[in-house]
Amino acid sequence: MAKLFYTIGEAAAVLGENVSLVRYWSDWFGKYLKPSRTAKGDRRYTADDLETLKQIHYLVKEKGMTLEGAARQLASDRKSVDGRVKALESLKLIREQLVEIKKSL
Repeated sequence: MAKLFYTIGEAAAVLGENVSLVRYWSDWFGKYLKPSRTAKGDRRYTADDLETLKQIHYLVKEKGMTLEGAARQLASDRKSVDGRVKALESLKLIREQLVEIKKSL
């Protein structure tokens, strides 16, 4: 069963980035990310927020876009970005499985 909310540390771990970068992206892409807050003020990300963070990570880190360019891309054609991110995740998972098979030989 998938979790309802993810902490900022868990979101950063999924992306392979540090917490401060995820916090910065949350503030910069406030139009697309709306994490809820606990009574202490900690951010809680939904699964949709996590997918948006993955899209931002792909555009900025993988494709080398600026934050402004990534925001324009998300505004204009979000579905194609989502498809690319999902394909990239699948390929990474397949690669990990192949590495494990190679180790077991």
